Amino acid sequence: MRGRRPKPTRMKVLTGNPGKRPLNATEPNPAAAVPECPPELGPVAHREWNRLVGELVALRLLTNLDRAALAAYCGAYALWAEAMEAIQKFGTMVKSPSGYPIQSPYVAIANRQAEIMMRIASEFGFTPASRSRISTPSNTEPTLFDVLENSGPREE
Repeated sequence: MRGRRPKPTRMKVLTGNPGKRPLNATEPNPAAAVPECPPELGPVAHREWNRLVGELVALRLLTNLDRAALAAYCGAYALWAEAMEAIQKFGTMVKSPSGYPIQSPYVAIANRQAEIMMRIASEFGFTPASRSRISTPSNTEPTLFDVLENSGPREE
């Protein structure tokens, strides 16, 4: 498949549909829910999970299907935090076995985990750029969940 990834209908509703293309009324619409935190996450990742779940639930952007993606983000965050601690402790340069200064392996770990976090963060709307493409409905406007629930096939 070539070209851009299709934008989910939920995001089209929130960001607007400037091309006025028809919205996919048959797209799966999982119910907003709070997934259970995976037991595999360590304490740092678990704290990040709890912090993010509160924010995402308030925006009604979290479903049970998002559990793995959110867990991957939190796991990457924990590894990034651990690498950053080591960088602060040992510095960005360390001595090689031959005595020459080299970049600390923790720098590469921190950079890789930051890349993973940013990729997942943009999916959830954690970054300022991804948030700028989303508009939340006012209290008088129907929410995305209301729009999609009422846009299914109608019997007459």
